[in-house]
Amino acid sequence: QVHVVESGGGLVQAGGSLNLSCAASGSILKINAMGWYRQAPGNQRELVAKITSDGDTNYADFVKGRFTISGDNAKNTVFLQMNSLKPEDTAVYYCNAYEVFDEMTYWGKGTLVTVSS
Repeated sequence: QVHVVESGGGLVQAGGSLNLSCAASGSILKINAMGWYRQAPGNQRELVAKITSDGDTNYADFVKGRFTISGDNAKNTVFLQMNSLKPEDTAVYYCNAYEVFDEMTYWGKGTLVTVSS
């Protein structure tokens, strides 16, 4: 079993910044990829950014140039630096981790980001 825990959400004004953190722990052989998704009320969950253990990254178009994902393989952690935040970035941000041995994706419970105008 792998546990995924996010932190760092909160309330910020438009134009501000937040840094989200996510840590995976438990029965881990190898985490091959970790990612951030978000879900706003009434919307489906959508990809924000993801990173592989090789350091390859992928971003949603709506965050390119504003958000940066980074990771620490040794600690099974991933970070999301969010700059130039907009009210439309308001959502619950979820982290996931793909564990190679289980061939499963584990999700955290999410952290709320609220951007005020």
